[in-house]
Amino acid sequence: MNRAALFDVDGTLVDTNHLHVVCWWEALRQAGHDVAMHDVHRAIGLPGEDLLGHLLGADRDTSEDGALSDAHSTLYGTYFDRLPPFEAAAELLRELDRQSWRVVLVTSAKDSELDALRKAIDADDAITATASSDDVREGKPAPDPVRHALGLADAAARDAVFVGDTVWDMRAATRADVTSVGLLCGGIPRRDLEEAGARAVYRHPADLLAHLDRSPLGGAR
Repeated sequence: MNRAALFDVDGTLVDTNHLHVVCWWEALRQAGHDVAMHDVHRAIGLPGEDLLGHLLGADRDTSEDGALSDAHSTLYGTYFDRLPPFEAAAELLRELDRQSWRVVLVTSAKDSELDALRKAIDADDAITATASSDDVREGKPAPDPVRHALGLADAAARDAVFVGDTVWDMRAATRADVTSVGLLCGGIPRRDLEEAGARAVYRHPADLLAHLDRSPLGGAR
């Protein structure tokens, strides 16, 4: 059976969460919405429409959603040429590929954004496939993106591990019956990740790589 190593990207492999926070905050501010950056941070990892619903409420004027998302994308796009990967992110993916894991990125990023993220990681040779929220009816924390990624890897849930940095990642993996591993580099506290279902928690990709043999990615399950 194939083994699948599923990875969130923003905040997990690339240090972009706080860039997203600032860009969403500014997009919301320009549209007249006063939203605390702390609240924006806790919503990062949700698809754009769900993020806006989480921050502004289900009774918001949804006709604004497209303009807000476009404003965020425009602001965030100014960073595309300098997105910073976390230390050892590429080495982690290549080591898993060397150990015969099928590496699949599971992200809410759009195509142009995903291209910039993959360029930042610089490990395309180790990546089997990419699953985005555009491929499914519901994004994280629904299990749909994780299940879609399993299909791309041709792997069963019992033979997969999902690595992410938000509670939305942990919940999506848990709902798909996939073991989840949390990373603290996205800024979410360990307790929150564990309560959302993380089997193990590490500081960042380099920490996970250093302890790979003793992690849920350390061998056949």
